[in-house]
Amino acid sequence: MIREITEQAWSACALRLAVDEAALRAVAEVESSGSGFLPPPSQQPKVRFEGHVFHRLTGGRFDTTAPRLSYARWDRSKYAGSSLGEWQRLEAAVALDRDAALKSASWGAFQLMGFNHAMCGFPDVERFVQAHMAGGDAQLAAFASFVDRAVFLDPLRRHDWASFARAYNGPGYAANQYDRKLAHSYARHHVPGSGTKGTIV
Repeated sequence: MIREITEQAWSACALRLAVDEAALRAVAEVESSGSGFLPPPSQQPKVRFEGHVFHRLTGGRFDTTAPRLSYARWDRSKYAGSSLGEWQRLEAAVALDRDAALKSASWGAFQLMGFNHAMCGFPDVERFVQAHMAGGDAQLAAFASFVDRAVFLDPLRRHDWASFARAYNGPGYAANQYDRKLAHSYARHHVPGSGTKGTIV
């Protein structure tokens, strides 16, 4: 397994989507610091388990017995505070309802939600997860399928970070300065006159 996204995959994705490479790299950097996997020797992809999504997908039936895994509203304090801790939360939720748990986590370099598996080109969440475990290039391919629609591509091509952030992360993006982080990351990766090339540093 090749953990990191290859140069060839970055270039091919930029050409496929007609988006400059630096913009794609900026999204990965802001979402996951540029790597979709936990530090070696782990071969697990990065995840973040969202208990409010688990609550929604399970009808709240675990709210009482597992209150740190299932709750009605997003709550930052429920996060584990580490990538390994998020895997432990996910595994605990999988023991309760595997399908709902996998759909309730965001995955990989681009932190795509499992419940968006169809928009990423997968018939079910199991195959979506398998792809995210397969390597960086597979994670990029899932992202490419997900953003291959005007609501994402138009602002990416214009470098309209606020509009992309709103579409990709929801209306609360400004609270985390998501658009400013994208702009800063893009500026670092963009090499004037280089077209789509950029470099993760």
